[in-house]
Amino acid sequence: MLLWIIMLSASANKLSRLKEQAEEYAALIMEELDPEGLGYIELWQLETLLLQKDTYMNYSQALSYTSQALSQNLAGLRKKSPIRKISTTLSYYLEDNWKRLWVLALWIGIMAGLFTWKFMQYRNRYVFNVMGYCVTTAKGAAETLKLNMAIILLPVCRNTITWLRNTRAARALPFDDNINFHKTIAAAIVVGIILHAGNHLVCDFPRLINSSNEKYAPLGQYFGETKPTYFRLVKGVEGITGVIMVICMIIAFTLATRWFRRSLVKLPKPFDKLTGFNAFWYSHHLFIIVYLALVVHGQFLYLIHDWYRKTTWMYLAVPVCLYAGERVLRFFRSGSYSVRLLKVAIYPGNVLTLQMSKPPAFRYKSGQYMFVQCPAVSPFEWHPFSITSAPGDDYLSIHVRQLGDWTRELKRVFAAACEPPVGGKSGLLRADETTKKALPKLLIDGPYGSPAQDYSKYDVLLLVGLGIGATPFISILKDLLNNIIRMEEEEDASTDLYPPVGPNKPHIDLSTLMTVTSRPKRVLRTTNAYFYWVTREQGSFDWFKGVMNEIAELDQRNIIEMHNYLTSVYEEGDARSALITMLQALNHAKNGVDIVSGTKVRTHFARPNWKKVLSKIASKHPHAKIGVFYCGAPVLAQELNKLCHEFNGKSTTKFEFHKEHF
Repeated sequence: MLLWIIMLSASANKLSRLKEQAEEYAALIMEELDPEGLGYIELWQLETLLLQKDTYMNYSQALSYTSQALSQNLAGLRKKSPIRKISTTLSYYLEDNWKRLWVLALWIGIMAGLFTWKFMQYRNRYVFNVMGYCVTTAKGAAETLKLNMAIILLPVCRNTITWLRNTRAARALPFDDNINFHKTIAAAIVVGIILHAGNHLVCDFPRLINSSNEKYAPLGQYFGETKPTYFRLVKGVEGITGVIMVICMIIAFTLATRWFRRSLVKLPKPFDKLTGFNAFWYSHHLFIIVYLALVVHGQFLYLIHDWYRKTTWMYLAVPVCLYAGERVLRFFRSGSYSVRLLKVAIYPGNVLTLQMSKPPAFRYKSGQYMFVQCPAVSPFEWHPFSITSAPGDDYLSIHVRQLGDWTRELKRVFAAACEPPVGGKSGLLRADETTKKALPKLLIDGPYGSPAQDYSKYDVLLLVGLGIGATPFISILKDLLNNIIRMEEEEDASTDLYPPVGPNKPHIDLSTLMTVTSRPKRVLRTTNAYFYWVTREQGSFDWFKGVMNEIAELDQRNIIEMHNYLTSVYEEGDARSALITMLQALNHAKNGVDIVSGTKVRTHFARPNWKKVLSKIASKHPHAKIGVFYCGAPVLAQELNKLCHEFNGKSTTKFEFHKEHF
């Protein structure tokens, strides 16, 4: 009966592993309720144990705090007038977004200036009398297109941005938003194309063709003595190159949208090849044709003959050379980074982990990512993955979740090289240097900067990962742990070299004193880190089981606090998960292991209440600067960002939100 109840509860909460261990947990309950060894328990005993919520639910309460501390930290909210609230909210908004705002304002100002300058230039030319505001609008839009086609390359110059992150420029420029700025410029290009091409095709060309011979005569030097036909205007070099650019851009922009890139649009075969990352990747390389056509288009202009007034190449020269230089650098650097695969494992949830040798010249910070290419899958495609090893490790590691066509093929290729588990090992497909089958070759390029690499400038960290989104933060946790261990070793060494001095203590000579005092002290600004990992599959906890156990064992100062959340289980307090919660507490009390994750880190059920999480952290760390780093679905990013703004206005704690972008 008891076994059946446990299996039923495990099924309701989608805990397949708990079902497999149902007999073990039934014995655990019998040990608790049948100490005399009678061999049976009565239903009222089990009911009493389940009703004793306070006894075992305290086990799963995260981040204990007192209501008094919370009220003290949030006391400012009750005293602020409406005007004070608005001013506080505005000041925090400006503090969080001033980098974005001034860059956008400068960019929009430059575009407006260029548009107005070119608009007025053609407003004062004779051509305005024939084509009207159509030509002035088209030419103004063309000038903004030159600018935007040049600067759209800058946000994707990843090596340059990674280098600039470590300079003073990072104080004024929002490098974390490089991809968002790239997309914003692309949207401006779409508007520019509509204004430029649209006005030419449906407005000023028809007006030119339908103009009187007297009005057209002064324009003969540009279009020929004979008034051109519409087809002649379109089939010229200007028209052909313009049409080529528009077609290529429509294809690239469409396949880069979220619906196509993430395969949210379901198309019948063979059109299904138009969705997914591969379609996005290859279509984006149409930009080579676009830029070649743009240079030609800029040299064959109807209304400008002087070479020095044909400025398209002037706009493009520096950005194109910089971007081309980056691609050349990546090509040669990836060839110089020779890596040897050390270990391969395939975990539940279609996650592939690759551990490889670290090239001597490959230096990175926790939170950064690198690009990976597998020639056996595709000789051209490079994909970004967070580095999950710590900078102090003598190897590199990444975790790859099967989410698209490339990652699916990568998993298939490595699965074919893996060997089935042998006795004494877990039931995972594995491979290492002793594997008989040859492992596929890997090329790497990087490292590249990301928001999380600046974690060390915060007093407290709140790291939030959804599913595979935990990967950027594993390296940070390991690096924090390594720093903690090194600090403790330095303190122990300092104590050994510099024992207490007193009447009965040994004398310390000057050389020993100089050795101790001259040694640089390691200062760790980050005092606490809170890691929240939310996943819907129980098997996901296997991905980083070793890291979590290591932190739980070695972090004696409790600097790192980890919280696993499994969303497939009904929330704590729900009758359907009460038995699971009770078993969880009993097993942890007796064996020190969580029954859900299989680690020493406790697992909570359902989704976190983020408002409570931030409230508790704010109450525990008044006046602290807290870095909130998130990697996962955009919906939760909006919620966390909003809560950070809300608590910045309520408490003395300062939250700064960062989202990972690739």
